[in-house]
Amino acid sequence: MNAAQVMNLSQLLRQTATLFPTLPAVIHGEARWNWREIDQRVDAMAHALTRLGLKKGDRILVQSRNTLELFESCWVAFRLGCVWVPTNYRLTPGEVAYLAESSGARAMIFEGVFQDHARACRAASGRLEHLVAIGHAEPGQLSYQALVDQHMGQRFPSATVGYGDPLWFFYTSGTTGKPKAAVLTHGQMAFVVTNHLADLIPGTTEKDCSIAVAPLSHGAGIHALLNVARGAATVLPTSERLDPGEVWRLVEQHRVTNLFTVPTIVKLLVEHPAVDAYDHSSVRYIVYAGAPMYRADQKYALKKLGKVLVQYFGLGEVTGCITVLPPYLHTPDDPDPGYPVGSCGRPRVGMEIAILDDDLTPLPPGEIGEICCRGPAVFAGYYNNEQANESAFRGGWFHTGDIGRLDDKGFLYITGRQSDMYISGGSNVYPREVEEVILTHPAVEEVAVVGVRDEQWGEVGVAVVVLRKGHDHTSPDELFAHLDGKCAKYRWPKRFVFWDALPKSGYGKITKKDVKRLLQESGEIELEQA
Repeated sequence: MNAAQVMNLSQLLRQTATLFPTLPAVIHGEARWNWREIDQRVDAMAHALTRLGLKKGDRILVQSRNTLELFESCWVAFRLGCVWVPTNYRLTPGEVAYLAESSGARAMIFEGVFQDHARACRAASGRLEHLVAIGHAEPGQLSYQALVDQHMGQRFPSATVGYGDPLWFFYTSGTTGKPKAAVLTHGQMAFVVTNHLADLIPGTTEKDCSIAVAPLSHGAGIHALLNVARGAATVLPTSERLDPGEVWRLVEQHRVTNLFTVPTIVKLLVEHPAVDAYDHSSVRYIVYAGAPMYRADQKYALKKLGKVLVQYFGLGEVTGCITVLPPYLHTPDDPDPGYPVGSCGRPRVGMEIAILDDDLTPLPPGEIGEICCRGPAVFAGYYNNEQANESAFRGGWFHTGDIGRLDDKGFLYITGRQSDMYISGGSNVYPREVEEVILTHPAVEEVAVVGVRDEQWGEVGVAVVVLRKGHDHTSPDELFAHLDGKCAKYRWPKRFVFWDALPKSGYGKITKKDVKRLLQESGEIELEQA
């Protein structure tokens, strides 16, 4: 494709800085920076990295909590025509070293508190030439702020790019095997930003404000692009871990209108007493993704917040752009027949969804199979991983690995991950369907159902339950009685296990591989056969 037909995504920042130079862009505690300052700082760092020898196509690894520099670093990479490679800051030094080596990063920007990560990356990758520290820089390292100061005031022209030129390596969570780098491109992301603005936070302007309650390295970073495109400020909480009290205080203080999060964080926010202590009437959109929200949690959130929930479905490989369920399709009441309760929404404009069987044959409405999609939001492929690409793009579709069905109106319903499904007595069991019923019991706070080996049935379910405070005496018999008449018996878990908490990823999702591992380590289930 002719490169003149593609805008370098960093122009979103440039255009906003030109339109609204003095309006707030980033707010962190008492500090705030306007759009002109952010744009100038990005130019300065782009000049500095160019002087160090970085060029179009080079990868820049970033290890940081939600900071001003993390917020800026993507725009630096985009403007250079380089590839932004952000990490989940909770990863270990060894895990980040793998990302440095597998991505072929030439430079690493990192917070000074992650010196062990920086050393591990340098040791693992012979291509990593430059370590740029946010905060304290040790000998042999460069200071981020010093580089900005040295080049401040020098305007940097955005690199000319093509539609398929990469701008972001979006690493998968690595639920099976090593993480894979999904290659996001300038052309693809121009479509995604436009689509997200239309479907997720329509009508957003420079008068709006967002708050980052999840790491900017992944889904919240995509959401930040939308706010930059419209000139809406982003508030960065000062707490390293999610503090619902601080979040609601900042919502009231800055009149926050939108935020991106995941269902487990929505649950934490609305069940915290602070939700009633601060004014959150400014909020228009709470966008949640990463997993469907259980109906019981959805109804409670709507009761507390009103009709502000927006759900979308889509993996990092499709940057969340597969379906949308807008606020008017969220209801706290028992709806009329045909209302899409439990759906994650309708197809996004320009995107096509199909439910395929094992032979890649599209299935009719109501039948369960793998959720597949195609359209301009689909990524370019996995970096340096042809085997994964062959599997992901079979039959001209992107295969999500999620299981679900479409109804006769085209609304999508997710049943679970392919890896979550188990076969008991010859019947497929999708844990999510059972979890939904268990969660309607008033004593249950959270639940995860996993399939384990069983000599009689092949596999059976084990339900790990976290009880609400004051319900410590709830028994398995009570939960089995609750299932009676609400769920086919072949789907019932064979037994219930009670824990104080469920393991979660850095993005707040329950990690079932860790649930199963902890069950094995505690002796609750036998070790899986290799």
